Amino acid sequence: MRVFKFGGASVNSAEAVDNMASIVQRHLGDELLAVVVSAMGKTTNKLERLVPGVADKGEQLAVRQEVEAYHRDIASVLLPGDETVQGDISRLLGEMDRLRHELPADVEHYNYAYDQVVSYGELLSTTIIATYLNRLGVNTQWVDARQVVMTDSHHREGRVDWEATRDACRTLWSEIESRGTTQVVLTQGFIGRAADGSQSTLGREGSDYTAAILAYCLDAESVTIWKDVPGFLNADPKYFADTIKIAHIPYNEAIELAYYGASVIHPKTVKPLQNKGVPLYIRSFLQPTSEGSAVGDFATIEPETPLYIVKENQILLSITPRDFSFIAEDNLQTIFGELNEMGIKANLMQNSALSFSICIDDWQERTDVLIERLRRLFRVRYNRGLRLITIRYYTDEAVERLIADRPVLLEQRSRQTAQVVVG
Repeated sequence: MRVFKFGGASVNSAEAVDNMASIVQRHLGDELLAVVVSAMGKTTNKLERLVPGVADKGEQLAVRQEVEAYHRDIASVLLPGDETVQGDISRLLGEMDRLRHELPADVEHYNYAYDQVVSYGELLSTTIIATYLNRLGVNTQWVDARQVVMTDSHHREGRVDWEATRDACRTLWSEIESRGTTQVVLTQGFIGRAADGSQSTLGREGSDYTAAILAYCLDAESVTIWKDVPGFLNADPKYFADTIKIAHIPYNEAIELAYYGASVIHPKTVKPLQNKGVPLYIRSFLQPTSEGSAVGDFATIEPETPLYIVKENQILLSITPRDFSFIAEDNLQTIFGELNEMGIKANLMQNSALSFSICIDDWQERTDVLIERLRRLFRVRYNRGLRLITIRYYTDEAVERLIADRPVLLEQRSRQTAQVVVG
């Protein structure tokens, strides 16, 4: 069995879905093909505005109408006259609306409410796409990821219950294979079921991780992530004009780069694949016959070249004790406890005797709460609107060229990696 993953950009219009379907048809074989699909386009961003307490009623009404019209229009083009799929869209949006009206709107319950609302992006996209594939003659089984991907109740960053997930995956796949007619198993990325029975999510861009989870649990032959780039590039083409495609990259190096923020792969994707020796391919849905890049059991990167990662919208916190204590183990334990509870990852950190500095993604609904909590015990200063630049296999010249005349707020260098926070 092979696993394919298609992200939001690859299914953001009727034409894009048709292209995705042609890729699936081209790779059909004797074994089941598992296909993991994200929400269409920027749907997740829109659904985030529908979480109770995020926006006022007027904005929420407008966004809700926009989401419905967007999916109905795509379905109408792909499946003209199909009242069943239009009814499915109505049913899913109705479920979401009922949940929204029941959910609390306070900050303490935000992560829980978030998961209950945004999950419907993937449910809508896969419902439309499964119907379309079947219309094309591809025997497709729609599978609810909430029945196979089991997590704890750590909402917005669900931790996988690997044993329960493996058992659920293998039971369901065995049933599907026994029928002998299904060609494609289509499911949602990003979402799962929490221990309390509610909907959970795996973190933004978590559809890659879903593909890796299925591959690990089902001993897949390979995973292919279909992107709008030709493969694993040494830099994001949004920031760098002359990028180099990496032909192959070792598992460990891919894990490091994803941790630093390389947008081509979700940070948690590679480790499950490495544990089972499953190769990961990154290919372009715009050039589906091109070779792409491979992540696997390689000794080195090929070609060897500096790798650049840029993370925008960063906030740098400077934390100092209010009393006579130092930034020692007890205070650090308190700080990291708050980070863990808020589901916030440290992108860069540095401490001295009296202060601790940390650079994190500035998700304002989280960071404002974090700052408020930390200020109960510490003095907290911060700078917003920053950029974190990471260079793997850096040279001094490369660092200086990227910094240029920008103010440097924090810098760290190791043997292989340089990281700089700039204004």
